[in-house]
Amino acid sequence: MAWLVAIFQTLLFIALAPLLSGWIKRVKCRLQNRKAPSLFQPYRDLRKLYRKRPIMPYPASWIFRAAPYIVFASTVLAAATVPLVAIHLPTARIADVIVLVGFFALGRTFLVLAGMDIGTAFGGMGSSREMTISSLAEPAMLMAVFTLAMSAHTTNLSQAVSFVLDSGLVLRPSFVFAMGGLILVTIAETGRIPVDNPATHLELTMIHEAMILEYSGRWLALIEWASQIKLMLYGVLIANIFFPWGIAQTFTPDALGFGLAMIALKLAVLAVVLAFSEVLFAKMRIFRVQEYLSFAYLLSVLGLLSHIILEAVR
Repeated sequence: MAWLVAIFQTLLFIALAPLLSGWIKRVKCRLQNRKAPSLFQPYRDLRKLYRKRPIMPYPASWIFRAAPYIVFASTVLAAATVPLVAIHLPTARIADVIVLVGFFALGRTFLVLAGMDIGTAFGGMGSSREMTISSLAEPAMLMAVFTLAMSAHTTNLSQAVSFVLDSGLVLRPSFVFAMGGLILVTIAETGRIPVDNPATHLELTMIHEAMILEYSGRWLALIEWASQIKLMLYGVLIANIFFPWGIAQTFTPDALGFGLAMIALKLAVLAVVLAFSEVLFAKMRIFRVQEYLSFAYLLSVLGLLSHIILEAVR
């Protein structure tokens, strides 16, 4: 039964990630007083791409062909390590934040190599920017999660969520700073405004889109789907680490159903907050991303220091 729940949870990540993306677009359009697309428009876009035959650029090597599959597979493996509707699953043994960052780094590495493989100016520019941003975002993310690990005495996500549940409703300043840093990292890692704009292809501002300009057909569909799963992954991390109440601790149908309803509600609220922030803020200059991620790292460090000063001395 536990393995069935673990497999079902991973399949939920794969199936519902486009729906979350569609909800964000719909809320954003409503806030901008524009006609909103259907919630299922991302599914239609993926189906349209899958029906098209991918085109292989002449100078590309096997890396260009293999990158979409590796990016998608590494993202799915990362989804298998993150608790979605239940904890204490068999996959909890590998549900470590270091493993999660490793899966993200694997997919990013091949995507960057694929961007440089074809030898175009856009691909090299996007790859360079992606590695620069990731080198600043990953330390901030690790520092934010290490703040949680200092309290839970583990880097295992399932055990950390269980610790927060057992502690009850406690206001920890360290968690407030860590959550702020993780939210800023989430915006940068998923290519959202103000760091990047997934809805534009302006050559001077592209980061993620510059690396995948030469992809088409099912290869592009896999990359876009992996990006949607990654966005949902970060949303689940924020929801279940800092607001884990409602997640199932047993495998009964009632507990699993309630856990699914709660995570859907929390993701819907986070999506509204993200859409509202994208409407309020404009995209920043690429040279200011370093200041943005430095502030995220500062928040994470403040969270760690506040834990040591205010909580560890007890």
